[in-house]
Amino acid sequence: MGARFNAGMFAQARGNAMSKEKNSNKPLVTLDLCGLNCPAPLLGAKHVIDDLQPGQVMQLISDCPGTPDDLFAWSRHTGNEVIATDKLGGLRVAYTIRRGASRAARPIANVTLDIRGVSCPGPIIEAKKLLDGMKAGEVLLLVSNCPGTPDDVNSWVKATGLELVAKLEVAPGNYEFFIRKA
Repeated sequence: MGARFNAGMFAQARGNAMSKEKNSNKPLVTLDLCGLNCPAPLLGAKHVIDDLQPGQVMQLISDCPGTPDDLFAWSRHTGNEVIATDKLGGLRVAYTIRRGASRAARPIANVTLDIRGVSCPGPIIEAKKLLDGMKAGEVLLLVSNCPGTPDDVNSWVKATGLELVAKLEVAPGNYEFFIRKA
């Protein structure tokens, strides 16, 4: 069994990222995900970069051969910039990534429901169960790759009075919906 990606692997790095200087090419955070296959390095970079301010820099170290293709495609779609690549020996490569200024601020979620792989109407049914237990004003992050979910979420929030704070397509066909309970 291969290594598994876990968001907790870089929680300490994320916590320290906000207190450092802005607009330097020196990485504030270094995330070493060698030994993990794609898409884990890209997912790790996304989680860290989301906590950085525009102009702040992180470094991702990966030995997965698919990382450069994933990383450069992702950066084109997000406004982030890969400003340097350094070969470290073997398959290990360090990618220096600057958080782009063109991205809209990412909302903060109180609860996350990652339900990729579940077909419609499953994402809405499970999101409703979670929202029923949440307080007014709290935000649910619903992650889904079901092709019908964008239309379902739009109809659902209109019919129920929920607020769709943001809808982000984080990868082709993979969506993040930030839904605030009224």
